[in-house]
Amino acid sequence: MGIEEKLPAGFALSTLEGLAGYMRKASMWPVTFGLACCAIEMMAVGTPDYDIARFGMERFSATPRQADLMFVAGRVSQKMAPVVRQIYDQMPNPKWVISMGVCASSGGMFNNYAIVQGVDHIIPVDIYLPGCPPRPQMLLNAIIELHKQVESMPLGVNREKAARAAEEAALRATPTHQMKGLLA
Repeated sequence: MGIEEKLPAGFALSTLEGLAGYMRKASMWPVTFGLACCAIEMMAVGTPDYDIARFGMERFSATPRQADLMFVAGRVSQKMAPVVRQIYDQMPNPKWVISMGVCASSGGMFNNYAIVQGVDHIIPVDIYLPGCPPRPQMLLNAIIELHKQVESMPLGVNREKAARAAEEAALRATPTHQMKGLLA
């Protein structure tokens, strides 16, 4: 409970929200979570060639309780889906998700019963990163885009309302296996 909850919405929070957004984007710690080949590209971003340390993100957390960014890198099986959700639920608020690769975003070439057809059916996703696998430069660009979103996010009650609405919209989304008639 901070000052943002005590003041009415919009009262002296524009500069406070800007400062908090700047600090949040500059202090993200990703959770270590790789599921398939996209995880190799995610690990490459930590090397000196791509230098994720310039964003303050060189420390990949081994525990979700110390992370606020999740890269879902690779295909998510039906057996792994509850684990993905549990790790997401254990992360402190505010938290963000980047869906890395076509398998995480839409099931990819695995259009069968064993693979979740998009991680957004389990958790809300902030950035979708296409590719099979996406290059490290693409992941850096997705991080920069996420930083732009984080910098302009509201604080306090407004943030909770926006996050709740985003999660409800993601959970109400039409599953991809039911979209065949819509895509024709």
